[in-house]
Amino acid sequence: MNAYLDYAATTPLDKEIFEKMLPYLREEFGNPDSLHAYGRRAAYAVACARDRVAATLGVLPNEVYFTSGGTEADNWAVRRMAEGGVCASPIEHAAVLQTAGTVHGSCVTAVGEDGIVTADHVAAALEGAPQAGLACVMAVNNETGCIQPIEEISALCKARGVLLFSDCVQAAATQDLKALCRRADGVSLSSHKIYGPKGAGALVVKQGVKLRPLLTGGEQERGLRGGTLNVAAIVGFSYALEAAQRTREEFCRKTLALRTLFEEEIRSALGEAAEIDGENRAPNISHITFRQGGEWLLHRLDLCGIACSGGAACSAHSALPSHVMLAMNRGGAAGKGVRFSFGKRTCEEEVRYAAAQLIALLRESKN
Repeated sequence: MNAYLDYAATTPLDKEIFEKMLPYLREEFGNPDSLHAYGRRAAYAVACARDRVAATLGVLPNEVYFTSGGTEADNWAVRRMAEGGVCASPIEHAAVLQTAGTVHGSCVTAVGEDGIVTADHVAAALEGAPQAGLACVMAVNNETGCIQPIEEISALCKARGVLLFSDCVQAAATQDLKALCRRADGVSLSSHKIYGPKGAGALVVKQGVKLRPLLTGGEQERGLRGGTLNVAAIVGFSYALEAAQRTREEFCRKTLALRTLFEEEIRSALGEAAEIDGENRAPNISHITFRQGGEWLLHRLDLCGIACSGGAACSAHSALPSHVMLAMNRGGAAGKGVRFSFGKRTCEEEVRYAAAQLIALLRESKN
């Protein structure tokens, strides 16, 4: 039997989404910047997709900029949303943290051992970096699933005249994106985390925020993002985002039940040898540190047909310990944690199988 429990890394493309994309992969292949009928039809599809994304998020269409995915959107926001330094949380995606490190006058906040970045953490960091013009705190951490208090952080940033950017890539399936977009000045989204195609996403930036281009060389995206638009992927992304928000509550109920079953099986069998990381978590992610954990465990689980990860997919090949675990003062646990993530196609049988195989492998390792 196989069990795919790595939906936080990527999701399968939904058949319905693929069918929405098909016309723009075949007969409607025009370049949306061309002035003839082929181009006009493609441009109309992009305009409809932009309207669809805007309506789903409760923003204006001209606040939506299509990108190749979350990494590009994160880079664009950190480099081009504000003047001055960047105040980033230490649990951000590498696309935010590494980019913030290249911006002069930047700083990093603290984070609690529970995986939560509080408004007080952000305030303390801003005190030491008065030149910072942008704070970056993700909505849902991609390793632990911890939901961050964006409402409180937003109020703090507004009081201090600092822009707030929130990476919402892992939030799109479980959190109210309209509420997040009301609180943040900018958010990033990625299509392949929500059953859409890879290679598409968006940066949403509120009107009145001066956004500078990251990619030059064309007049696309109102002159701010050069490059021919991937029409089929943009169309697929817009429908995937709409579906993810429409089915969000049902998705949360299903994945929470599956995660609860999985974690109860693990804790019942392994006790203190397994520690669940983080608090206030999104229902579809479970990050567990195992006393006997390590890279060997991921390999053995793979041989059993179980797909999971040691952390973020973007750093899966790194030998370094998780920066998120280190930031949470879990240095001793870094490298021993496994992230399991659940999706629309996950069934109870898969969860029970994965738990049983995991328990057997860890018990075997003690002998």
